[in-house]
Amino acid sequence: MAAEILDGKAIAAALRQRVADVVARRRDGGRPAPGLATVLVGDDAASHVYVGRKRKACEEAGIRSIHHELPGDVSQPELVALVAELDRDPEVDGILVQMPLPDHIDQDAVLAEISAGKDVDGLTPVNAGHLAQGRIGVREALDLEAEAPPVGLVPCTPAGVIEILDRSGVEIGGAEAVVVGRSILVGRPMASLLVNANATVTVCHSRTRDLAATCRRADVLVAAVGRPEMIGGDWIKPGATVIDVGMNRTEEGLVGDVDFAAASAAAGRITPVPGGVGPMTIAMLLANTVRASR
Repeated sequence: MAAEILDGKAIAAALRQRVADVVARRRDGGRPAPGLATVLVGDDAASHVYVGRKRKACEEAGIRSIHHELPGDVSQPELVALVAELDRDPEVDGILVQMPLPDHIDQDAVLAEISAGKDVDGLTPVNAGHLAQGRIGVREALDLEAEAPPVGLVPCTPAGVIEILDRSGVEIGGAEAVVVGRSILVGRPMASLLVNANATVTVCHSRTRDLAATCRRADVLVAAVGRPEMIGGDWIKPGATVIDVGMNRTEEGLVGDVDFAAASAAAGRITPVPGGVGPMTIAMLLANTVRASR
């Protein structure tokens, strides 16, 4: 029996509508729309496309887009000064510096100028610490309606995975979850969110022994390793939920980290690539901007 396809596009569209509704209610109540500042350095074509999509999504949701483009040879002091100025600006609720930055720029020095309350990517040590110490649970990470300021902000892609699981009725509490990948952007925060949702979590990486056997134990398998179709159908526990975060461009087109056709024959639920986790990242960026505005 073929796996149920988890439609990330539909779940993302519903979340974006919820964000737009929250912003509209706040504006009707006399409160300003949240403002997201984006900083784009250089002329990387993919980065221009990504930032363009983010700005368009902001416009559609009623969020103010505050955009800055800098040349690729901008000095580090100039970039740091701009980010620090945006962090001090009360009209800016969230700051996103598009990666990658040019080689002569120290990424950590730039991100250090973003305060935790404006860190919509959830990458600052303060936000990462709140998540790792269990202060941000699933409900807090997904809550758009609360009036109180959030404890912290979670990276957009892992939060998007939790939204998919939550909206699809996947039971996380008590499940055995395996995360393949340990990056600070996806793997590590994904593992923390799953732990905070009461899953038993194993994090795998390049030195994991018998990776296939570990994956076969998973009730929930999250693939975020960046290797095309590395995870085959015989790595999947029958009936498992498979979340494919990978986006790899190949001669055959865009593929994930999971062999979709083979995995679909074993899994109970699975996200496609494209159309699975990808659309959730921008939707969660909008949601984080609303949270940051509190």
